[in-house]
Amino acid sequence: AEYMGVDNREMDWALGEALAFGSLLKENVHVRLSGQDVERGTFSHRHHVLHDQVVDKKTYNQLNHLYPEQAVYTVCNSSLSEFGVLGFELGYSLFSPNYLVMWEAQFGDFSNNAQCIIDQYIASGQSKWYRQTSLVMLLPHGMEGMGPEHSSARLERFLQLCSDDPDIFPQYSHHNFTIKQLQDINMIVLNCTTPANFFHAIRRQMKLPFRKPCVIMTPKSLLRLPDARSSFDDILPGTKFQRLIGETGPAVENAEKVKKLIFCSGKVYYDIIKERNRENKEYDIAVARLEQICPFPFDKVQQESEKFPNATVVWAQEEHKNQGAFEYVRPRILTAIGYTRRPVGYCGRAVSPQPATGNKANHTNELLRMLNECVTIHDL
Repeated sequence: AEYMGVDNREMDWALGEALAFGSLLKENVHVRLSGQDVERGTFSHRHHVLHDQVVDKKTYNQLNHLYPEQAVYTVCNSSLSEFGVLGFELGYSLFSPNYLVMWEAQFGDFSNNAQCIIDQYIASGQSKWYRQTSLVMLLPHGMEGMGPEHSSARLERFLQLCSDDPDIFPQYSHHNFTIKQLQDINMIVLNCTTPANFFHAIRRQMKLPFRKPCVIMTPKSLLRLPDARSSFDDILPGTKFQRLIGETGPAVENAEKVKKLIFCSGKVYYDIIKERNRENKEYDIAVARLEQICPFPFDKVQQESEKFPNATVVWAQEEHKNQGAFEYVRPRILTAIGYTRRPVGYCGRAVSPQPATGNKANHTNELLRMLNECVTIHDL
């Protein structure tokens, strides 16, 4: 089907992904994607394999017919075994380091069935055996009222496995800060909010001079959210992945008087922005999004906080307090801005033994309380 946003030079998530794959294929990089329902996409957004409605079992893989001399695109639905399939794809990536190998969970929650592969091999493989992999894990994640088994990819578990020190501001020079962080970390963890940044994240896996596994919290509702689109200008030559996307609205013009600086990551950014604007607090509250959670962008967080010197600092998330990124980012934000300067508050759901409520009304009430706390201005 034709995507009408192209006429406006805009791309949604599916198009951003397809452009990343297609551009790599043109550069003769083999792209491989497996997982449950990946040919269509769990949320019916991808449609990379078309099925003939007349001839049984006849299919057409669109991205294999882009350029005369392109590389092969392999996309295949897998069996319902996260452990077996992720283990196979890990081995494939180790044997073929110049191939982009990706595994997508049907929902990010299901990746816990492959926890052994993640713990024993992906997070610690380089440290134990000096073997690098560029394997990408795409994990649909987000609190959208779908219950405790279809809401969370357990972001906190991946961040606990990451090896950057929360109390040390990396002493790298400005011009190679990003690449040195990536070189020294054991695993990359992302939660992108724009198709353009996702495009760059995918391509970066193949363009780095070394290999690192990458875990991406991928969206569900953002796949079709009109606000979550990117201009083609954001993927032109000279553009790159943004580790942090800072405030760009009226708050920047009112920086000295901004009362609250919210750091967040992922889908909740759009909820916060919508509530902030509804309350007419664009000049009082600044919102910055961490696109790369690990390795933590200490330098970018420091720069963003210095733009708003009189603002209280909070971390906002849609996950429960004992889950999500809060326990990981809080000490690192403090290291970035200085422990003695400003504390780091919290806006989000209370602690819970389960990832999400199974009651839609409770989910909505929890979200409204969190958003109300985000736009309420008071001293910590």
